Amino acid sequence: MSAKQAICTQGAPAAIGPYSQAVVAGNFLFASGQLPIDPDTGTLLDAGIEDRARQVFRNLDAVARAAGCSLAHAVKTTVFLTDLADFKAVNAVYAEFFGQPHPARSAIQVAALPLGSNIEVEAIFTLGR
Repeated sequence: MSAKQAICTQGAPAAIGPYSQAVVAGNFLFASGQLPIDPDTGTLLDAGIEDRARQVFRNLDAVARAAGCSLAHAVKTTVFLTDLADFKAVNAVYAEFFGQPHPARSAIQVAALPLGSNIEVEAIFTLGR
């Protein structure tokens, strides 16, 4: 049995490099950072930060569901923003997708993100196996 298993779903954007959408290792799912890309068109959502954040969380949920869990199983997230002025708006959207107990979280301002995005989020999930 392999120590890790790649997860891939058409419900989330395809990887834009040599990495997996997510990897199962033991009882955990490690999801790669998701951008606000519409999986149907493969293009970056042309919208405000709130709608972009919603797309990111929908993409993360699709990856989690492909592994047999959901956002409710998230134990740690990392939010990358190109402008921390967007933190309050992203926080409000985050609360729409993650209930109690909330996952542990870090939020980091970065100089740039792939494809010119202003948000990217990665997550770790428990699979409860």
